[in-house]
Amino acid sequence: MVEQRITTVPMVTIFGPPGSALGYAIRDFLYRSDVAFHWVPLATDLQARAEAGVAHLADTRLPVCIFADGTRLECPTIRQITEQLGWFHTPTRAEYDLAIYGAGPAGLSAAVYGASEGLKTLLIERYTLGGQAGSSSRIENYLGFPDGISGAELAERAREQVRRFGAEILLGSEGVRAECLPHQMGGYLADGTKIIARATICATGVAYRRLSLPHEERFQGAGLFYGAGASEAALTSGEHVVVVGGGNAAGQAAMHFAQAACQVTIVIRGESLKSTLSQYLVDRIAATPNITVLPQTEIAALDGDAILRQITLSDRRTGQSRTAATRWLFVCIGGEPQTAWARDVGIVRDAGGYLVTGPDLLRGRTCPAQWPLDREPYYLETSMPGLFAAGDVRHGSVKRCASAVGEGAMAVALVHRYLTNG
Repeated sequence: MVEQRITTVPMVTIFGPPGSALGYAIRDFLYRSDVAFHWVPLATDLQARAEAGVAHLADTRLPVCIFADGTRLECPTIRQITEQLGWFHTPTRAEYDLAIYGAGPAGLSAAVYGASEGLKTLLIERYTLGGQAGSSSRIENYLGFPDGISGAELAERAREQVRRFGAEILLGSEGVRAECLPHQMGGYLADGTKIIARATICATGVAYRRLSLPHEERFQGAGLFYGAGASEAALTSGEHVVVVGGGNAAGQAAMHFAQAACQVTIVIRGESLKSTLSQYLVDRIAATPNITVLPQTEIAALDGDAILRQITLSDRRTGQSRTAATRWLFVCIGGEPQTAWARDVGIVRDAGGYLVTGPDLLRGRTCPAQWPLDREPYYLETSMPGLFAAGDVRHGSVKRCASAVGEGAMAVALVHRYLTNG
């Protein structure tokens, strides 16, 4: 049995077969939510019957989650786990001063500043708090934490601040459609709930780009993982781990896995890590003997059975390919903003789908054709008055945790200006 967060009494014990995509999703959600858990991998039918109370390893009731109060959930959804933890709520107001979509660093910061300054604030998140930063095993370059802090712990501290100041949090709720009117922004959630607010901040961040390879969906969560995968580190002891990507998230993930795995390989399309990675991480990776960097290389194929077993690596310089055995492939490449809703209501986006704000909306000194006001857009304001963007979802943003927090706070200051002056 592999224990997670062993310094804390576990709130959840999870029983499931190795390679279970749902088992990974549950571990990832709990880890990023800073919930202590035990993961018990089931190796035989006998163990499945004895420990999980199911007929065999292929039983559709797996994985099984047992909570500290004895509650048993079989093959649960993340929404069901959220409800069992007591985190799922419905809106308590017919209208809010400020609705924030996305609870990464930018959204959490906006919620703290909005609620602390007297705005009736609602924070809406489709998954869990922290965004991509929440999946990081260690954030070391964030001001005020000289020893670093895990993304999950930072998100949990922010949650406490948000709740202390009185903002509402809706977890497991995804915005799917917008209805933008002056001083009344309407947002529709996936379950049909309509959120009305006088001003809105979009802080939905980005999703990691996919590899676009055959069998990708088949292996997702069963050897192929998107993100830093901090929840899986304890399971990689003695294994070969492959990390794809050259940003700080990939670098921190490689360092984290190197503590348990026998070998960590970083695969990048560029010539070196120096142009994409903070120097302190470049130096640490170079000094870690079980980390290897493969420059100008990409993943060309995935292979396996029920789980990933092997990848094909292609050298972009020579065109030559070779295979490498691994059951652990973590992808942290680029980002794709989830902003189709903005396109549908005519809000200006750039070619990559990022929301364009403030001065970037102007051509010379001319506002966009659809801009209805005499004034120019505020710095973080989109082409719809009263709709602001903060963090990674915004065109031209600096992809760092600290800058996202700063933009969240700045967006609230601009919301106040909008609510007062229009």
